[in-house]
Amino acid sequence: MTISTFPDKLFGPSEITAPGKECYSPAEKIGDFLAYTLKHDPHFYLFSPDETTSNKLEKSFEATSRAWALPEQSWDLPEAENGHIVELLSENTLFACMVGHVLSGEPAMMTSYEAFFSIITSQLLQHIKFLSQSATVPWRTPVPALNLLSTSTCWRQDHNGFSHQSPMLISTLLSSPSNLVNCLFPVDDIAAAATYDFMYRSENVVNFTTFNKTNEPRWIDKNHAAFQFDHGASIFGFISEYDPDYVFTAAGDIMTREAIHAIKILKQDLPEKRFRFVGINALSYGAIGTTNAKLSQDLFNNFYTTDRPIIANFHGYPDTLKSILTNYTSPYRLSVHGFEEYGSTTTPFEMLRQNHASRYDLCIDVASRENRPDLVAKYAQIIQDNTIYARQYGVDQINML
Repeated sequence: MTISTFPDKLFGPSEITAPGKECYSPAEKIGDFLAYTLKHDPHFYLFSPDETTSNKLEKSFEATSRAWALPEQSWDLPEAENGHIVELLSENTLFACMVGHVLSGEPAMMTSYEAFFSIITSQLLQHIKFLSQSATVPWRTPVPALNLLSTSTCWRQDHNGFSHQSPMLISTLLSSPSNLVNCLFPVDDIAAAATYDFMYRSENVVNFTTFNKTNEPRWIDKNHAAFQFDHGASIFGFISEYDPDYVFTAAGDIMTREAIHAIKILKQDLPEKRFRFVGINALSYGAIGTTNAKLSQDLFNNFYTTDRPIIANFHGYPDTLKSILTNYTSPYRLSVHGFEEYGSTTTPFEMLRQNHASRYDLCIDVASRENRPDLVAKYAQIIQDNTIYARQYGVDQINML
């Protein structure tokens, strides 16, 4: 029997007085929910390829232990035969075990570094095929969602490098015409709470949730986070203006942060222009939103207008989001930034700079459209200065929060 209701305090505040001023880890918030679930749902298991602590989900160990059947050593973390955290450095084996558990009717989640989730691609597509076929069999009962928690992402390569950069699974899943996949992008820790609740209650679907374990700005309250699941996107009122000249949009916590900072910079340098930000928290096949709550064309027009330029920043490959946006509007309105397969072990801003997804790269987009070579040169110089500084000192000159 699953948990009927999570405690209200886990979801965070119902009002944010200063959006972006406080920073929290989305991963730690999901860790809080995992701990509560492991404590109160005796059927729930967490599958992790030896990365539970690394991914800041260690709160889970307060509720249960590793599942363990070998002799214990003094340096081991809590381990027990009845533990509900299954750690094994084989994504393929873990995924197969989780599928068996889910098909028995019991909930589970699996976490991994983003770059290594693609290891299970073939198995995952087979599960999607199974869900598609089972929907045609009258006696099949619903099964819990297959929930995947993707962290340690391509955008933070302070220590790992080029081998740990790949948002490919997002593109693969969103290209599946089964309409049985949700790719979720909680914008902050509060959105991560709403996302966890959504995942835990889902049935007959795959949920792939991408978030960072670093501390990121808190932008929205719990009511706003819940509203986003009705449509997959929402206007962030604190940074948006009526009848905008430009509409910024983003999917992903770091991508959102950069887009919002770009708007703040442009409001200073182009005070005569109006800007709006639309946050995307869910994508499914061919649409913004989840499989059961896709953003309508009318609401898209309301959020994005019908003719203003759209500057988009995406956690994954740019063409993946562009292909979805062109289902709603003309590609000539779109300038889509995202991961371009560049960068190695480097600073946070340098990762963004090398993939043309930083706040100043977004500003250059607008300055170019406004025929302001002075601003283009200004932003390019700031980018160059940071590159020189980062190479010399190993940290960014620009404040990333």
